Amino acid sequence: MGKKLEGKSVVITGSGRGIGRALAMMAAAEGAKVVVNDPGVAMDGSGCDQSPADEVVDAIRSAGGTAVPNYDSVASMQGGENIIKTCVDAFGRVDCLINVAGILRDRMFFNMSEQEWDDVIAVHLKGHFACTKAAAVLMRQQRYGRIINFSSISGLRGNVGQANYGAAKAGIAGFTRVVARDLGRYGVTCNAIAPMAITRMTASVPGQRAAAPGSVVTAEVQEMRPEHIAPMTLYLATDDAWDINGQIFHVSGGMVSLAQPETPIATITKSGKWTLEELATLVPQYLTHGIPNPAPPPDDLNIPGRPVKAEA
Repeated sequence: MGKKLEGKSVVITGSGRGIGRALAMMAAAEGAKVVVNDPGVAMDGSGCDQSPADEVVDAIRSAGGTAVPNYDSVASMQGGENIIKTCVDAFGRVDCLINVAGILRDRMFFNMSEQEWDDVIAVHLKGHFACTKAAAVLMRQQRYGRIINFSSISGLRGNVGQANYGAAKAGIAGFTRVVARDLGRYGVTCNAIAPMAITRMTASVPGQRAAAPGSVVTAEVQEMRPEHIAPMTLYLATDDAWDINGQIFHVSGGMVSLAQPETPIATITKSGKWTLEELATLVPQYLTHGIPNPAPPPDDLNIPGRPVKAEA
């Protein structure tokens, strides 16, 4: 191993389990000094257990690496400041922040409670802000830093029953692109990973239940381990990635893809204001033709405006 992170001080939130743990172990193996942050909560954010963070720290130290634990929640500004302070107190500076911590409160949005919305937004979106702001103050002063955020396909494309999670993850994508512009002039980069890996969180999502404890591990699942997410994530933390900024990468197994920023794919234009009649004709013909409805209504539902199918 090439020790690409030799001497770097790296904070990884939510690194007691899953993807965060894989990142912490690889970062330490690459020479980084690691703050392993994890309050040890359940998937819904409840409870508290220091053992996940402690176990990862012990594993890193047993392998000859350097790590310290932190048990603060990312969901408050004070928590974010404490997490970064742990790194500075232990290692003298913070070179890289990787925001992984997250929870799930999945429910169809029309049944979702305000608390379920607030809790997920607080951990994911505010959590990214709280930790990033605390780190950015120092990185801006030292004219160096790497910030790596975690978005999700749920936010970039949408997923049933995850309005809170998807909204937060879409917000993180936008947050990443703005932070990149705010900090790039100071030698600080900000990028994001949209991972697909089998973890305890994905085991609760429909279509991913094959990852549940005790289930059969297929070849496909084997190729979607959290460890597969670590290399591309940590590459963005290296000096080699100094000029990669404001980008989002999809990572799954051995696949790494660069996401295309939101951009118009079709346009209609006229001089002056459109009428509804014009749009009713031109939008289906030139803008949305061939674009599928991600959740079309059943055929037996009476939808005003839908063409009547001819009898067979």
